[in-house]
Amino acid sequence: MADEARNAEVIIREARSSLVNNRDYGGRRRPVPQGARQIRRGHFGRKLRNVALAVVGIWLGLSILGSIISGIGFTGLAVGALATVAAVWLFGSYPKFKAPTRADINPASPDVKALVGRTELWLESQRRALPPPAVKLVDTISLQLDALGEQLVGLDQTSPQATEVRKLVGEHLPDMIDDYRKIPDHLRHEERAGTTPAKQFMDGLTTISHEIDSVTRQLASGALDNLAIQTRYLEYKYGDAADEQVPV
Repeated sequence: MADEARNAEVIIREARSSLVNNRDYGGRRRPVPQGARQIRRGHFGRKLRNVALAVVGIWLGLSILGSIISGIGFTGLAVGALATVAAVWLFGSYPKFKAPTRADINPASPDVKALVGRTELWLESQRRALPPPAVKLVDTISLQLDALGEQLVGLDQTSPQATEVRKLVGEHLPDMIDDYRKIPDHLRHEERAGTTPAKQFMDGLTTISHEIDSVTRQLASGALDNLAIQTRYLEYKYGDAADEQVPV
């Protein structure tokens, strides 16, 4: 029984460690956060819908007109083609995609998953204003937000975990980046009280990264434990039976 308990603990520990750890990507090129990509894809999808509705409306209107006046002739077809090209250009170009501003990162957002996606997009717009070490850590945080977003599907919006995510993603993280950007460059490395603003900024980002990872693990713990239990059950039920089989 002691061995089985230890085996179960090992399985649970290994399952937990398999959760994506976004602190090191082995030098690969920067992955694109899925949350930000989904928001962009949604915007593009709405533009395609507008184009399709406009084109259908144009040709449906011409068909109705043709049935009334007994045909639209070559002139009508030419007008329809030009109107189609104009509609594709207009609705394919507008509205332009706008990255979220700081004001859009509202911790009181009723949809915490949408808040995470907006923060991912906002972080992308901040990369150029940050030093290289901070950019690397911000990229890590963006991917951690991807993993967190997957765990937020179906989460009670009033739960303590949702409240904690709102504080981390909608308040602490953007406030820290905003405060750092307000510091003049020549003061960022000036030592004060045994540290510098640059070091404080990196330490703060690291703490937020750890907290996001911790919340993600908490939300995923139920699924991880269930997987470990199921694995242990299958090994107990079928593994012993396989051992008892005698080869012919």
